[in-house]
Amino acid sequence: MIDKLKLAVGVALLVAGIWAYYWLGEGTALVLRILAVVAGIVAGAAVAWFSEPGRQFGVFAAESVAEVKKVVWPTRKETMQTTAAVFAFVVVMAVFLWVSDKTLEWVLYDLILGWKKT
Repeated sequence: MIDKLKLAVGVALLVAGIWAYYWLGEGTALVLRILAVVAGIVAGAAVAWFSEPGRQFGVFAAESVAEVKKVVWPTRKETMQTTAAVFAFVVVMAVFLWVSDKTLEWVLYDLILGWKKT
């Protein structure tokens, strides 16, 4: 129950920051209005961080960073080769579909129906 209350307070702080942006209005410097939103976001996140879901999110984020560090990213050469293979496949499929379309058009209109194009 206390975690739900913490999350509700965090959301309320976020909403308060957004509300402050509009409450300050056009007469106030844009920097102050943006700082109000940022302060609302930071305060809301800080309160939510100390709830159980916030701690679980922190653990999840740390594990995600650890998993990303394990990824073996492709080199520039591998990326270029894979991209070239994809483009080549797309061109081959486009030609195949065009030939198939024209063949079916010829068979249906010229041979079966006898509608000659003029």
